[in-house]
Amino acid sequence: MDLIKKPTTGMKDITPDEMALRNYVMDEIKKTYASFGFSQIETPAVEHIENLCSKQGGENEKLIFKILKRGEKLNLETAQNEGDLVDSGLRYDLTVPLSRFYANNAATLPKPFKALQMGNVWRADRPQKGRFRQFMQCDIDILGEPSNLAEIELILATTTLLGRVGFRGFKVHVNDRRILKAMASYSGFAPEDFDNVFIELDKMDKIGLDGVCECLTEDGFSADAIAKYRKLFEEFNTQENRIDFLKATLGDFIEENAADNLMEILSAVEASKGTDCEVVFDPTLVRGMSYYTGTIFEIEMKELNCSVAGGGRYDKMIGKFTGQDTPACGFSIGFERIITIMMEQGKKAPGTTEKTAFLVEKGIDGERLGEIIAKAQALRAEGKTVLVTRMNKNKKFQKEQLEADGYTEFTDFYREALRN
Repeated sequence: MDLIKKPTTGMKDITPDEMALRNYVMDEIKKTYASFGFSQIETPAVEHIENLCSKQGGENEKLIFKILKRGEKLNLETAQNEGDLVDSGLRYDLTVPLSRFYANNAATLPKPFKALQMGNVWRADRPQKGRFRQFMQCDIDILGEPSNLAEIELILATTTLLGRVGFRGFKVHVNDRRILKAMASYSGFAPEDFDNVFIELDKMDKIGLDGVCECLTEDGFSADAIAKYRKLFEEFNTQENRIDFLKATLGDFIEENAADNLMEILSAVEASKGTDCEVVFDPTLVRGMSYYTGTIFEIEMKELNCSVAGGGRYDKMIGKFTGQDTPACGFSIGFERIITIMMEQGKKAPGTTEKTAFLVEKGIDGERLGEIIAKAQALRAEGKTVLVTRMNKNKKFQKEQLEADGYTEFTDFYREALRN
């Protein structure tokens, strides 16, 4: 059997240049979120299969990398279904593990609890630009805060972080699942059909209102409901104060305070944001996770023409573990997509130390080599990066490679003398 040198489909190797950039961004994430009061935690990569398949992860539950039972627990001869073979899986996001973590540790955690998680997740998805089967997620969540202060803090922390790593002019889309449901109910769609309606609505940015209505027609929905839905969006687009329009139009269909809550979030973020970005109400924003119960948000960057961060409120998830609902809201950055943009723009990790290379000719005796290494150690103690390596026959090519890796100073050590 021939060995394969390329990574598994959907995975990737990370080069030193990219790793330096990733470490820089991760350091900025830690510093920025710590300044907002978030505490870093870590959860295992492997989760109980019952938790991963609890019908809270939407389409992601179809993308789980499942893990076979081990040892005596794995009996292939008597197994009748997948449940007899599988007892765990690789996590597909960080929200389900966080909910389990909080349920298990709530007694020792502050209330509200502001959590930061950074770690790889896995989805058996179709790979494409900026999307992998193994990828880093960076989540911040506030647990135990029922008010919209949680949403405001999450949006401000995330936009501040993006500004610190050099992004400008991005757009923050904000909506509320309660408004989505009110618009669908007002138009005449049945509650059991909401998820299918929202799947089509989520395509609005790609196919437009006409396309969405055509899809709803093909799905067999009532022509009257589709017509009323279309008119609602058409009238919405002509309004100056769009949230007030929906509040007045939807009437009793909209949950009390949902519209006011959204206006407060938008107003507070707009008044206090420290980064060049646009914050907008977007009634077509859906978010795929079925666990969202209220506010939802995404950040769109023109560089990728897609979202690079998303999240929302999920007040019912922790209660599935504890039996008692706990207010919860989170925001996740698409770390891999951000790194993809920065790599394409040729960005480097700033503030790297001076890098010096000592090229040592073969044949130098042990005493001399010790002196060279001692000199390197002295420079390292001053905070400099010093590479001690053997001199190649093609020294010119060797130096070109080192220059590409950021080395700016070279010292050549020969057997007979020291020459710079």
